[in-house]
Amino acid sequence: MNNDHKDKIASFYKKHKRMPVYTEMMSLLGFRSKNAVAKVINKLIDEGVLEKDSSGHLLPNMLVGDIPVLGLVEAGFPSDVNEISSDTLNIADYLIHDKECTYLLQVKGDSMIEAGIHDGDMVVAEKKNQAKDGDIVIALVDGGWTMKYYKNSKGKIYLKPANKDFKDIYPESQLEIAAIVKGVIRKYR
Repeated sequence: MNNDHKDKIASFYKKHKRMPVYTEMMSLLGFRSKNAVAKVINKLIDEGVLEKDSSGHLLPNMLVGDIPVLGLVEAGFPSDVNEISSDTLNIADYLIHDKECTYLLQVKGDSMIEAGIHDGDMVVAEKKNQAKDGDIVIALVDGGWTMKYYKNSKGKIYLKPANKDFKDIYPESQLEIAAIVKGVIRKYR
């Protein structure tokens, strides 16, 4: 496979935060037909670089590549580095178990800061309509969306913030679980 094609598609994806459609790929790759684009796409799918969801939309799989995992870093007292690992990790594979049911949400507010989720972070959420006690959920409660801990205490279900300045939420009429939070992404400058 021509790495230039993969690099151009990856650059488009990074810039626009979406996959290019076939007509955009024609221009991007310098092709005159959608058939030529289809051949490149099929080759990238065979290589595992791209994949298609159930509705036929292209998804980046290994488009942005794996990142090396060098080992552990001490977050307490400094320690000697004895060994450097040559393993790699694909961040999408690490955070996402079911791509068709997973999406990102940007966090607004600070009700979950004690769980390490801050205003401006991105959370990785997996669509599910059931939760276990202690899961962090995306929920529709009494007409409003929120992200909180799902709590079930002796059959009494409520949502608990991870910030002592906020109160528990006891649904008055509606509580629908939309997703379970699977991870958080924070970008430092």
